[in-house]
Amino acid sequence: MAVLWEPAADGVLRLPSGRLVRGRGLRRPLPPGPSPDFALYLLGHEPPPTSWQRRWIRWPDFWLPSDPAAAVEALREAWTRSATERVEVACGGGFGRTGTALACLAVLDGVPGEHAVAFVRTHYSPRAVETPWQRRFVRRFPAG
Repeated sequence: MAVLWEPAADGVLRLPSGRLVRGRGLRRPLPPGPSPDFALYLLGHEPPPTSWQRRWIRWPDFWLPSDPAAAVEALREAWTRSATERVEVACGGGFGRTGTALACLAVLDGVPGEHAVAFVRTHYSPRAVETPWQRRFVRRFPAG
């Protein structure tokens, strides 16, 4: 059986299904403990190489993904992999883009789009999802 995230570790969000996903800011040091098996990086520039599998979505700070369809596909992959792997979602600060992506994962996990931002702000960070257009992206995120 795979060793997943420690539920009480910094940045770990438990989705309603029980899946665990870690959100973090890349400007901070890598947290102690196991490395991700897979990471989704949400940045305006390509991230540095890692020793784990990763996927990069071009997503400028305070904005939305440059390619929304690719972002939906990558978020679906992250959600699927989170059932059996340690999945990390990260941007520079760990709040706006990361919070938006975590809220989209919550939608994929069954949280209604209109409640997903509140869910992530309650269970991950009150600072999650920073702009009105990020909130709208979550509300409109395709669940099925």
